[in-house]
Amino acid sequence: MVSRLVLGCGSVGHALVEELADWPGSVVVVDDNGGRVDTLRTENVSARQGDPTDPDLLADLRADLALVASDDADRNLAAAKALRSVHPDVHLVVYAGESPSPEDRDNLRALADDVIGPGRTVAQHLLSTIQSEGALRTRNLQRVLRRVDGKLGIFMHDNPDPDAIAGGVALERIAEAVGTEAEVCYFGAISHQENRAFVNLLDLELRNFEPGADLSEFDAIALVDHSRPGVNDQLPEDTPIEIVVDHHPPKMPVEATFVDLRSAVGATSTLMADHLQQLGVEPAESVATGLLYGIRVDTKDFTREASTADFEAAAFLLPHADTDVLERVESPSISHETIDTIARAIRNRQLDGSVLASCVGALSDRDALAQAADRLLDLEDVTTTLVFGFMDQTVYVSARARGTDVDLGETMRSAFGRIGSAGGHADMAGAQIPLGLLGEVEEEAEESLSNVVRDLVTERFFETMRSLPEGDEFGPDPEQIASFDIKLADEE
Repeated sequence: MVSRLVLGCGSVGHALVEELADWPGSVVVVDDNGGRVDTLRTENVSARQGDPTDPDLLADLRADLALVASDDADRNLAAAKALRSVHPDVHLVVYAGESPSPEDRDNLRALADDVIGPGRTVAQHLLSTIQSEGALRTRNLQRVLRRVDGKLGIFMHDNPDPDAIAGGVALERIAEAVGTEAEVCYFGAISHQENRAFVNLLDLELRNFEPGADLSEFDAIALVDHSRPGVNDQLPEDTPIEIVVDHHPPKMPVEATFVDLRSAVGATSTLMADHLQQLGVEPAESVATGLLYGIRVDTKDFTREASTADFEAAAFLLPHADTDVLERVESPSISHETIDTIARAIRNRQLDGSVLASCVGALSDRDALAQAADRLLDLEDVTTTLVFGFMDQTVYVSARARGTDVDLGETMRSAFGRIGSAGGHADMAGAQIPLGLLGEVEEEAEESLSNVVRDLVTERFFETMRSLPEGDEFGPDPEQIASFDIKLADEE
């Protein structure tokens, strides 16, 4: 809930307080006029008599938004300076006063996020700038971007999907709009044919980094579509993060100067569309097309975990998007490697009731796993699929579910979280498991390695699915987990 602090309460300030009293969130007024404070209290407004230019007084008062609104320009400047000295990160909106000089205006602009000049509609203007939590959130993002002293590295998760790519590009454009140089980056590869078509047709500029690369050229780092360095990216785990924009529920606290994490929406692209809309920016055609595609992909055309915000974002983006490009992105040619992976997944499938698992062995294109998992879900009486293979000393796993109460993301964490990284949505999830000593098997022993990986992963997943209780809790009991870990260690 947003809290608001009003410093000084002249004619404009009083008009603001009357409006703000009916809004969600708390309002506190500080003014040195005792009569004015008494009047506000009779109107059920929380008011405190005191000097709004006193830093010691202001240090004890915290708010998401501060309004400086006396009628005197010099007084407002002093209050703004005092507030900034004790709360440098608060969003600050200042009324310039009835007769500000050009110097007053310049001084206020150096301190405040917004400066409003005199005029009959000043109260309405001020209210329009602080009308919603969304507007405040976007202005905080702008402020953090402006403070980046140098180049911002915007890192998507490894092997980024359309939602991550579109979100990264949109953040890059917002950063550049406030004068901050930015570059969209990723580790891994963009190998899925639809994702490659997406990047190529929209002519998006993305920079690919190798693990261990020198990142000293960046003065700040932003994460898009994930929230922790070193988790689903190749950044060092102790990398300081300036900005996080994500829609996935975090498993641990997220640390960054600015965090926009809304797990109730279906896509990170929805969040970025909201920021563009709050800024009143008409998105470029490539940005709008990318964000719209990102929303459609992550919500499976608004059939998976879609929220009202996703529909509203799509409605905002659609007039600016190129739907012809979207059609071309969604109908790319399928590579021979993908067809081969799907064929191996069908051939090697194992069933346990309505749960299907399939090991495809060595991979050349890990994105083909997701396509295979989707295709196998079309088989009769199959409600859950798990397709996996290995490359670069890692087992990659992709899972899908439909028509079931299983939370696949939580189930994958239960099955593989102890031996790798895993998670995702209720009906779409994945995992990565280091091969460890198994990866040292000679190339000519690939069949033997496939057998070991197949047995371990399949058994672990089937056992986890069998042990799911009927309630909201997921996962095998601890003794089963321990026995699997012992078996894995023995095999290694």
